[in-house]
This record gives sequence, structure tokens and C-alpha cells, in this order.
Amino acid sequence: MTKKAGLMTPIHSTGYTIFFNDDAYKNLNIYLSDNHIVKIFVLVDENTKKYCLEKFQKSLDKNIEIVLIEISAGEVYKNIETCTFVWKKLTELEADRKSILINLGGGMITDLGGFVASTFKRGIRFINIPTTLLSMVDASVGSKTGVDLDNLKNLVGMFANPEMVLIDTCYLQTLPEREMISGLAEIIKYGLTFNAKLLEDCKNDMWKDADNLDKMIHQSIVIKNDVVLKDIKETSLRKVLNYGHTIGHAVESFHLNTKELPDLTHGEAIAIGMVIEGYISSKLHGFPTDELSSLKTYIHKTYGKTDIAPQHYDAIIDLMRHDKKNSNGNINYILLKNITDFVIDANAPVDLVIEGFNYYSA
Repeated sequence: MTKKAGLMTPIHSTGYTIFFNDDAYKNLNIYLSDNHIVKIFVLVDENTKKYCLEKFQKSLDKNIEIVLIEISAGEVYKNIETCTFVWKKLTELEADRKSILINLGGGMITDLGGFVASTFKRGIRFINIPTTLLSMVDASVGSKTGVDLDNLKNLVGMFANPEMVLIDTCYLQTLPEREMISGLAEIIKYGLTFNAKLLEDCKNDMWKDADNLDKMIHQSIVIKNDVVLKDIKETSLRKVLNYGHTIGHAVESFHLNTKELPDLTHGEAIAIGMVIEGYISSKLHGFPTDELSSLKTYIHKTYGKTDIAPQHYDAIIDLMRHDKKNSNGNINYILLKNITDFVIDANAPVDLVIEGFNYYSA
């Protein structure tokens, strides 16, 4: 499928290919030429319009017309109302079923843009260009599209393949450090569940070197793609990619919808979830206490410690009951026996979950 990770070779996924850096734009222009496309719709938010659009425009064949659709940045806008805005814009701009939407931005843009494209006139073509570390290593592969419903993350969506995914790691130079750290959480997750060396590289700050980061991004995508190819619709193995997310998504949603609390980035919330689910793993499945302690220390050092008040535990746990992995009224977790040794669809008593919150905060 691929050669050495450091070479950033193309990765073939479920009916589309992920291209990297200069190779990405070369293949994009070949695709546009071969399909006789002279006009593209480009979805951005105010951040990617300011920091990424010019570079993207310079990479295109000069004969391509760009029609821009801009939405507000932030997870709070990842909802049906924003979809309606974009659907109406596409209609006003006379997009038809032969049109193509290019989603230039982070995971919010690619998730929402993919959903909009796959439902507009029963489906138009789309291309994803993730511009954040989080979206490169997570949203870039797997064909998931979707938006939040009220305070429940990614509750409405569908599986839909893009025409291609283009990853240009130069866009990472536009990110504030907090957003880089947010994306690192997903790489940590891949290390905990599938590749112990990747975890060690994170702990050793290897990602702070651009060449090493390219390799870590490529390796992360290889891991996720291999899993997706074995379980496209997330019936078994792919659920492992949600380690830390059952609790993390609920913490993220609770902060997003509680005005007196600061918003958390996705990675900050998932980091919390990984520690708490690690604690549950240690109690139920023997996850080594030294590994758990090392993980907690590293997470606190990297992300700081978020204050989670005990009076909020019940509300967060209630949000967890809406997680998409749940079945028969049970909250399902991905838990660990050891690094890269996991348990799918595990259950845990609420008292132990609360202990995990206390362990994280201690």
C-alpha cells in the first residue's frame, strides 16, 4: 500500500487516494483537467480564508474559477443551521450535480462540507484539504461526514467518499501551538492502541521537528487507513479509533454548551478521556499502573489539567449515554489491557467512571 512513512507516499483508501505536499497539487490539477472542470466551489471559514486560501489558489491551474463560500469558524457552528446556509449558497450560485466542492479547513470544515456535498441534490463531488494537524491525522481518512445535533457530537451524518484528500503540511505553519497540541492527542491515541513507538515519539517531543512530524502524520494515517479498510462501517475493529472519545466527546460537549466554562479543543477533551478510560482499564483489565501514571503525567504536562467539578460528573455521564458506540442501553468503551492491546465494547460501572474523573483531577 505504501513505502516508508517518511517518503509521504500516496495512501489508497476506500475508493480514493490521499496525496501529500507537492504531489497533492499535481494530482489535483490533473484531476480537474481530466474532468474538464473550470469552476470549483471552495468552502472556508474566516481562518482558512485568511491563512490558507492564497496558498491554495497559487497551487491551482490559472484557468480554474474559484467560487468562495465562507462560514464561521468553531465547533459551535458545526450544525444543521450552517449546513442549510451552505446548501442555500450552493443553490444561489447555481451549483449542479456536476459541481465539485473543495473543503479547505480543519475537521469541522471537512466533516460539514463532506456532509453538505453528499446530500446536496443527492450528492455532488467533494475534495478535502485538511489544514490542521487534527484533521490531517483523523478526519482525512475514513469517509465520515457529519455535524452535531444540539450538544451531541457528530450525531447526524453519513459515510461518503471524497474524490481525493490532499495533505499539505505547510498549512501547519499557520496554526497556534494550542491547535497543534490538540491534533497531537489523536497521534497519542494511535500510539496507545496500535503503535508503541509512535507513543514514545510523542513523549519525546519528536513532533516538534518538521521532518519527524511529517513521518508521524503519515504513519498515523497509515494506521487509521489500515483499520478503516478492515472495518469501513465501524462494526468492530474501527471502534478502537474511539479510545478516549466516549468520555472525551462528552467533556467537550459539556464545556461547549456550558457558558460559564471555557471551551476545550477536541484534543484537550480527548486527552482527558484517554486518562480516565486508562484508569478504568487499569481497574477492569489490568492496564499497567506504571503506564497509566506515565500517561497521566504526560497528558498533564502537555495539556495542563482541566478543572472538572464533581457536581458536573452526572451531566457529563448523561451525555455519554448518547455515544454512537452504545448498544442496548449500555455505554460502550474502548479499554486497554496494555499498550496496543485493547478491549472493544467494554462496559464499566458508573462508580468506576467517577473514580476515573477523580484520578484525572488528583
